Amino acid sequence: MDKFQSYLPYCLKKISLFLLLFVSVAASAQQVSSDVGNFYPLLDAYAGQHEARLSYLADEGWKNTEKWRKTAKAQLHELLAFNPQPAPLNSEVLSTTRRAGYTQYLVRYNLNALQKTEAFLLVPDNLKKPAPAVIALHDHGGFYFFGKEKHTLTDNQPPILVDYVQNLYEGRYYADELAKRGFVVLCPDVLYFGSQKLDPALLLDSNGYEEKAQDASESERIQLYNRQVAGPNETAMNKTILTAGTTWLGIIAQNDRVAVDYLLSRPEVDPDRIGCIGLSLGGLRSTYLFGLDPRIKTGVVAAFSTTYEHMLRQYAHHTWMMYVPRQAQFLDLPDVASLNAPRPLLVMNCRQDKLFSIAGMQAAEQKLSAVYTKMKAPEKFRAVYYDVPHSMTIQMQEDAFSWLEKWLK
Repeated sequence: MDKFQSYLPYCLKKISLFLLLFVSVAASAQQVSSDVGNFYPLLDAYAGQHEARLSYLADEGWKNTEKWRKTAKAQLHELLAFNPQPAPLNSEVLSTTRRAGYTQYLVRYNLNALQKTEAFLLVPDNLKKPAPAVIALHDHGGFYFFGKEKHTLTDNQPPILVDYVQNLYEGRYYADELAKRGFVVLCPDVLYFGSQKLDPALLLDSNGYEEKAQDASESERIQLYNRQVAGPNETAMNKTILTAGTTWLGIIAQNDRVAVDYLLSRPEVDPDRIGCIGLSLGGLRSTYLFGLDPRIKTGVVAAFSTTYEHMLRQYAHHTWMMYVPRQAQFLDLPDVASLNAPRPLLVMNCRQDKLFSIAGMQAAEQKLSAVYTKMKAPEKFRAVYYDVPHSMTIQMQEDAFSWLEKWLK
């Protein structure tokens, strides 16, 4: 009896917490509509119990910044769960194209013992000494057939690619603009895009792609591939990745860190002046590369900034590539970028972006601003808003170039 009486307060506490949660969920269910309907209150309430506990702002006890950084990075690596056997780069140049003010090399290198990728390397003319370098990370956009080609100039482009670049980048290939301004630029393909894209011939069901593509134009074939092959198979791809015991974003982050290894193998590159930039999925990739790799000295994130809290109700409908199970318990999206603070970071937001709410953008800005202020370097973080849809306009590109020149030159 004494043992039961001592255990009773604990039981009552647990029952009270459960009832409180139940009442809260039941009350909210009638008030909020969302992408997941009546399940939103349950998931929102659960998420609120497990806020990002390894955020630099979550614990006033983080007196040692480097200890926090080491602890948080180790946890993130565990969550990303991709640790393939490494392999020598064994890089090779596949082709060389002379362009106005720079040379474009198509290169290939090992990402690990299981993967290779191709990338464009842009080297400015007349370099007298090692130059600053930028890793330009391509977007998603539902355009899987190409990767690096979406922001790097190529010859004989199909009309569908020309239109795509016009819509997202106002017709300008920003990687080439960086090369013209004296940066060595690396533009790698990542898993599921370009040289690493899904092969329809090896699918159990390619949705009739081969037959439909036979009499189609080049642009029509590419559109068929994007919409009827790669797009629909994202779900099967992610399920298989999870079944294999890893995460899609873990593979992407590892691939992008090897891009730094490749740049460091090039004599044209100053190892102390490497930055990264990307739009949309490229912005997410830039967030993780900047946060995880201390060799990155500055970062630019375009049109991919929000918090998990502001995605729960309406905006958690992105590509499968961005989701990491249980990450929200430890690190929010802006917390990932903060892992490299107080290194300089520019975040560019689009006010008309239908993929993120303004409130989410502002919440991410506030969190990062607080981190940089706490680290006594508020001038090294900047968030800018543009009254445009999801894109990287020429004005945004110019602002990004100025940022990179300020911190890398």
